[in-house]
Amino acid sequence: MHPVAKHVIGFPVTCQSFDEQIEIILNWAGDRLSKFVCVANVHMLMEAHHSDLGPVLHNADLVTPDGMPLVWMLRLMGSKKQERVAGLDILDAVCKKVQERDISVLFLGSQSEILESMRVRLKQEFPDLKIAGMEPLPFRPLTPDEDRKIIQKINQSGAGIVFVSLGCPKQEHWMNLHKEKIQAVMIGLGGAFPVYAGIQKRAPGWMREMGLEWLYRLLQEPRRLWKRYSSTIPLFIWLALKQVIADGLLRVKDTSSSSNLAQ
Repeated sequence: MHPVAKHVIGFPVTCQSFDEQIEIILNWAGDRLSKFVCVANVHMLMEAHHSDLGPVLHNADLVTPDGMPLVWMLRLMGSKKQERVAGLDILDAVCKKVQERDISVLFLGSQSEILESMRVRLKQEFPDLKIAGMEPLPFRPLTPDEDRKIIQKINQSGAGIVFVSLGCPKQEHWMNLHKEKIQAVMIGLGGAFPVYAGIQKRAPGWMREMGLEWLYRLLQEPRRLWKRYSSTIPLFIWLALKQVIADGLLRVKDTSSSSNLAQ
């Protein structure tokens, strides 16, 4: 099974079911392939629109639709039953399924105290999970020597999956730079680590389904997030509307051309 994607405001987003996307990741991990997965929301696509993150998304092996606006766009584009493929749900599903396979996981980034809290919960929820390592990283850029050592450490650990938490877009650039260097599937989980560790709370299910998770986060961290959301959400809506209208006009044109040919 290979990933199938549609372009949302110019960037590829994988349009397969949650289970299919998880299975693709697990198959890659079982073969120790060097791949990387971006877990995309509106913020990530707008970062790509404004910066050099765009080529990274095009180079990614899988771009899951984390944010509901991306899910809605994929449904409008023909993937009628598209499901959300969110970071925390990927973490839960992967940890559950790798227990049945000979695949170990490694957690990279974040802080030592967050990783330790995660380790406690992981052992409770997934007693047979093979944790190949938990490696915090400094906020500063790594020196070439430090980078070589972390690559060696990951590869020698035997991990098939590396969960990366460096924040967007830093983690996406990091995974892109380390493709073919790290023999594992790298998955950028961003803010999922502190949520899983219990330091931050996840939005209730009804808010997630309605696409209001951004509002829940804004209420938690208004000072940090208000500027981001005020600059990204309106522009995304505008670009998405332009795409929907253009796609609709193209379909009308194609239907009209087909009718004329039939006559």
